[in-house]
Amino acid sequence: MLPAPHDPAERKVVSLMFKRLRRQASRQGQDGARRAAPAAAGVRGRVPDGRRIYAIGDIHGRSDLLDRLHEMIREDARRAGEPDKVIVYLGDLVDRGMDSRGVIEQLLEGPPDGFSAVHILGNHEAAMLDFLEDSSIGPHWMVNGGDMTLYSYGVPVPRNAVGGGPEFVDARKALIEKLPEAHLRFLKDMVLAHEAGDYLFVHAGIRPGVPVAQQDPQDLLWIREPFLSSTADLGRIVVHGHTITPEVEERANRIGVDTGAYHTGRLTALVLSGDRRSYLHT
Repeated sequence: MLPAPHDPAERKVVSLMFKRLRRQASRQGQDGARRAAPAAAGVRGRVPDGRRIYAIGDIHGRSDLLDRLHEMIREDARRAGEPDKVIVYLGDLVDRGMDSRGVIEQLLEGPPDGFSAVHILGNHEAAMLDFLEDSSIGPHWMVNGGDMTLYSYGVPVPRNAVGGGPEFVDARKALIEKLPEAHLRFLKDMVLAHEAGDYLFVHAGIRPGVPVAQQDPQDLLWIREPFLSSTADLGRIVVHGHTITPEVEERANRIGVDTGAYHTGRLTALVLSGDRRSYLHT
């Protein structure tokens, strides 16, 4: 997670991100979210019959944990025997951990056999994409884990991580050269939201009181309050990452599954089947 923007440099990051995400949201239309029926108050959410969904929290460069969790998911799905198996990756694949490149490589290989995959955009992927367009946001990205992403791609990390300047221009050029085209295409193709049954999957959350189809892309990536403390019916049960908690945070209107994998070693997947919920952890 990146902190909420306050100073002018941070606001520039968000401005770039916001413009690009508006274009993406317009392209995608979030048609699936518009079609979803609200979850009835007090009723445990359901996913479509025959479907088993695994929603994985923030990975942050821990390709080792992702590999282990995929093995656990394969075994769980084998025992369950449901025909329609989906893995939803909730964003923040990159930064902080040692192997952002390896995480993207692993996901580019495709999900485990017999699964489909949905890749939700996180604010860290958005920051990486913005750095590829504008090196001046580099200091903000570096101090929030972007240095480890550069390292994973073999790009020298600027020594003055907070000062900006020519080193960041050079780092941007080097990342453009070293980033495989398939990785860039993967990052640009990530989606803002995914809907299934009574559940909505986003990176950070949604703004209470705003219909899903009218949500600001910036909120989908950044929001904490008033989302985290809201007890309102959000129209869906929102499954999200972005905000680290020691354990899964399950509330009536949302489920947070970011258990801080990059420093705790605990990567979490929420498992949804019918009206049942369970969890897998590394």
